[in-house]
Amino acid sequence: MRVLLVGAGGVGTAITRIAARRPFFEAMVVADYDPARAEAAVAALGDDGVRFRAEHVDAGDEAAVVALLQEHSCDILLNATDPRFVMPLFRAARTAGADYLDMAMSLSRPHPERPHEECGVKLGDEQFAQADDWEKTGALALVGMGVEPGLSDVFARYAADELFDDIEEIGIRDGANLTVDGYDFAPSFSIWTTIEECLNPPVVYEADRGWFTTEPFSEPEVFDFPEGIGPVECVNVEHEEVLLVPRWVDARRVTFKYGLGREFIETLRTLHLLGLDRTDPVTVPSSAGPVAVSPRDLVAACLPDPATLGERMRGKTCAGTWVRGVKDGMPREVYLYHVVDNQWSMAEYGSQAVVWQTAVNPVIALELLATGAWSGSGVLGPEAFPARPFLDLLTAYGSPWGIREQ
Repeated sequence: MRVLLVGAGGVGTAITRIAARRPFFEAMVVADYDPARAEAAVAALGDDGVRFRAEHVDAGDEAAVVALLQEHSCDILLNATDPRFVMPLFRAARTAGADYLDMAMSLSRPHPERPHEECGVKLGDEQFAQADDWEKTGALALVGMGVEPGLSDVFARYAADELFDDIEEIGIRDGANLTVDGYDFAPSFSIWTTIEECLNPPVVYEADRGWFTTEPFSEPEVFDFPEGIGPVECVNVEHEEVLLVPRWVDARRVTFKYGLGREFIETLRTLHLLGLDRTDPVTVPSSAGPVAVSPRDLVAACLPDPATLGERMRGKTCAGTWVRGVKDGMPREVYLYHVVDNQWSMAEYGSQAVVWQTAVNPVIALELLATGAWSGSGVLGPEAFPARPFLDLLTAYGSPWGIREQ
């Protein structure tokens, strides 16, 4: 397998560090808009150009991405950029005849008149609209294959296959007790993506109603997370799992709730109130004259890069899938989860917990595709594949998962 990895930020760099320990691929080209980031990611591996090499590419330039895929004879494009670049990279892979894998799907657009009741353009709609073309040509686009979405979807498939006869509800529940020394506000993941997820209308799925939306931060609940994290208030947030799980797993209700914390929620609301969550550029004065700046990009530039916070971070992060239903005629309720301790991920890989937990899952998926344990064509989510090989390999990577009867 020959891989083009686009994006050498925190997650992309963690992907290289995890993949470097595995023998399943022949080459990985690490490409970024900032060539210094790609070069730093590769240099840190001490690979001497045997399997890894750095390249420059603009993720929004489809022709340049196609050329890079063809130049290096890459079989698959792994997208580690933010969701703005999903569609150009998705199309570039199709044009070049390569397979495709991402960790976040094409962006949504709220319903123009009823944003908190009805869906507009849903996450992934642009990708699924091209599913027939991918399937007809035998190409695979594995979408939403990070941790959430990704591992959480694998947990949903595992629960349906091995733990339940009938599922009433699947709820993704994400929480952490991470702190960052020296910062009052320092998100542990991309603020650009976090704003997109948290301020868009959350989507809920119900079998008798289909997909619908609610107001941001709706339906608060306190969820008790394992391994010492403890109770965290979680709220509805827009996320791909709600759009993916019902396509392959039968459940009467699917939700995603994120443990944000009251202070974080109020900060996001303030950004929205001030218009600082907008992506359309505004013109601002500068010493060089008027400059067009995206308010959201400005917010991101003012905050520390999450990839650099590992040494200051303390605590654990938990991603998991709560499932309620019936097994052998009896009610059952479980929480399948994966916890990463920042102290462990920093010591073992030099990557902070949240980006490492995101990065390990696409690497595992690549290995399953390379070995033939997973195969398929079309635009498919993680639920479309058997869960057991993935979960076994996750444990073999040194980061076991858990299950708790509720």
